Amino acid sequence: MARSDVPTSTTPRTIARLALAAGLVFAGVSHLFWARKEFRSQVPSWVPMDADGVVVASGAVEIGLGGALVALPRDRRRIGWIVAAFFVAVFPGNIAQFTEKRAAFGLDSDRARGIRLLFQPLLVALAIWSTAEARR
Repeated sequence: MARSDVPTSTTPRTIARLALAAGLVFAGVSHLFWARKEFRSQVPSWVPMDADGVVVASGAVEIGLGGALVALPRDRRRIGWIVAAFFVAVFPGNIAQFTEKRAAFGLDSDRARGIRLLFQPLLVALAIWSTAEARR
């Protein structure tokens, strides 16, 4: 791959992208191992699939997306939009945790669960911003 094929970035965007990638991989691995029970509490009761299967699948997707943000620099803009779409797709789980008053990850009050809801749009924005090409 020629270096010129890689879109330009800025240092803050690169740092944010790498942090996002690390966070996705960490969250994905935690889906598969130590935090499976907590993540199951975020699967909405109306989802017609096994909650554990949803947790494992979403964990695998997070690991893949985090890895792709690092390993595929030429495609990072497209991957950023896919990551943003993933964050939108899992948002109903956060809403379900709030509306069904499910305690997990220390979110044991309506206030804490409500504040958590506010962070999802920030993750969407971070995915898009950190993968954007630097303006020349």
